[in-house]
Amino acid sequence: MLFNSLSFAFFLPIVFFLYWFVTNRSLKMQNILLLVSSYFFYACWDTRFLFLLIFSTLLDYFTGLKMTESENAIHRKIWFWLSVSINLGFLGVFKYYNFFAASFTDLLSGFGLHVSPMTLNVILPVGISFYTFHGLSYVIDIYNKKIVAEKNFIDYAVFVSFFPLLVAGPIERATHLLPQIQKARVFDYQRAADGLRQILWGLFKKVVIADNCATFANAIFNNYNQSSGSTLIFGAIFFTFQIYGDFSGYSDIALGVARLFGIDLLRNFAFPYFSRDIAEFWRRWHISLSTWFRDYLYIPLGGSAGSKWVKIRNTFIIFLVSGFWHGANWTFIIWGLLNALYFMPLMMFNKNRVNIEIVAQNSFFPSIKELLQIVTTFGLTVFAWIFFRSDTVAQAFSILREIFSESLLTMPKFHDKKEVLTIIILILFFLIVEWTGRRNQYALEKLFVHKNRVFRWTFYYLLIILLIAFTGEDQEFIYFQF
Repeated sequence: MLFNSLSFAFFLPIVFFLYWFVTNRSLKMQNILLLVSSYFFYACWDTRFLFLLIFSTLLDYFTGLKMTESENAIHRKIWFWLSVSINLGFLGVFKYYNFFAASFTDLLSGFGLHVSPMTLNVILPVGISFYTFHGLSYVIDIYNKKIVAEKNFIDYAVFVSFFPLLVAGPIERATHLLPQIQKARVFDYQRAADGLRQILWGLFKKVVIADNCATFANAIFNNYNQSSGSTLIFGAIFFTFQIYGDFSGYSDIALGVARLFGIDLLRNFAFPYFSRDIAEFWRRWHISLSTWFRDYLYIPLGGSAGSKWVKIRNTFIIFLVSGFWHGANWTFIIWGLLNALYFMPLMMFNKNRVNIEIVAQNSFFPSIKELLQIVTTFGLTVFAWIFFRSDTVAQAFSILREIFSESLLTMPKFHDKKEVLTIIILILFFLIVEWTGRRNQYALEKLFVHKNRVFRWTFYYLLIILLIAFTGEDQEFIYFQF
C-alpha cells in the first residue's frame, strides 16, 4: 500500500476514526489497533513478508527479555549474538547472498577458474533493512544496559512495525518511540493540522517533483549510450531531485501521519541540498540512518577519539557500510567511497563541524561565499548520485566519460522540451518554498501560517491543484528497495 495511492487515502481515515472515536478510552486498545493496522498495511505488499516481520519482532522481544533477566554476562552475550546473527543472517540471505555469490564468481574467473554458484530466486522483503535496524538498536541498547527490555509485547511490536515508518523509516530508537507508545495520547487539533501540512508537502515532493523528475531521469539513464554529455548532466540533476523528493517526501508523509495519531517520529531530512560542505550534507540527509551508524558503529570503533589514522579508518568504514546498506551492488559501494573521499579534507583540517546552523540563518539571501559553497557541494553530490543511479559501474563510467567529452558543450536533447521546461519551473518553485521555510522542521511548518487565511489557503489549494494535475500512475518510493 503506497502513501500516494487511493487505497491509502481510504485506509488512513478509517484507522484515524477508529483510533480517536472508538478506541480512544483505552491506550491498550489504541495500541492493538495500531498493531493490527500496521500488519494489514504491511501484508498488502505480500502476506509472506508479514511472517518474517513477526518472526523478527518475536526474536528481538524474546532475546531482549532474556538479556534483561540474565545476571550472567556470558548468557547475556549469547542471547545478544543470537539476535544479531539471526537478524543479519536474514538480511544477508535476502539482500546480499546473490551479490556475494556473483562477486566471488567474478573473482575466480579472473584467475581462470569458472564456477557456477547456486543463487537464490528470492524477493527482497520490503522495508527489511529498516525494521531490522529498529530491532538491532533495541537489543544493542539492552545489551549495553541503556534500557531494559519491554515486557508488553504489543507495545514493542508497535515500536517495530508502526505503519508510517515501517517500510522506509525513519529508523527509530526505543528510547524515543516506546515512551510515546506507552503514554496516553490526547487529540490535539493544532498538532493534527501540522501533520496534514507536512503530509501535503510530502505528497507534493513525491508526486509533483520526484515522479516527474523520474520520467526524464529514467529515460536518459536508460538510453545513456545515445545521450550527449549535456543531456546526461540533466539526467543526473533530475535524478538528484527525484531521490530527494521521493525519500524526503516519504519521510514528511510518515512524520505527518504519525502526528495525526499523537506520535512524533525522528526528523529524517533538514534541507540537505542547501549544505555548504559534505559534512553538513550528511548531517541533513537521512539523519536517522547517519546517527544510527554513528552511535552503533562509528563510536564503538573508536569514533574521533583516536589518532588521525583511526579517524580515517572509521570514516571510510561508515561510508562504505552506508553504501552497502543501500544495496547489493558495487555502484553503491563506490558511491559511499566517493562521499568518504569528499569528507576527508574536512576531517583532516578539523572543518567538519563548521557549518552547524542552516545557511543564511539571519538573512534571506546567502552570501556569495555561501552560494559558491552550496553550488560546489551540490555538484559533488550530483557526481556521486551518478554511481548511485547507474545499474553497473561500467554504465556509470560510460556516463562520466561522455559528460567530460566535447558533447558536454552541445545542446541537450529531449523528446518534449515543453515538459522539461515545466518540470524545471516546478523545481524552481519547489526550491523557493524549501529555501523560504529552511529554518523550520519542514518547509510548510510556519510558511504563511500567520498570514491572511485566504492567502494561506490559496497556497494550499495551489499545491493540491498541482498534485491533481501532475498525478500519474502510482509509483513506488525509491527506498522501498533498500
